[in-house]
Amino acid sequence: MVSKTFTIIDETGIHARPATILVSAASQFNAEITLEYNGKSVNLKSIMGVMSLGIPKGATIKVSAEGSDENEALSLLEDTLKSGGLV
Repeated sequence: MVSKTFTIIDETGIHARPATILVSAASQFNAEITLEYNGKSVNLKSIMGVMSLGIPKGATIKVSAEGSDENEALSLLEDTLKSGGLV
């Protein structure tokens, strides 16, 4: 299992559009990918799960991946967060 912690810098946090982009990126991989915030953990391949966290600006999140392609998944998700201006 690999994981990385990020701090959200986008003014609106993780709202519908970036959540959809993250879910699409995560769905490309076989690894189990989770997003943790405020003591809750959800499947990053679930748009409803991601939206249910209500992640605001300044939040610290943790993305974890476990499976055969975990390193590739975490790398792409980190790039997606950065290119989207979220972290």
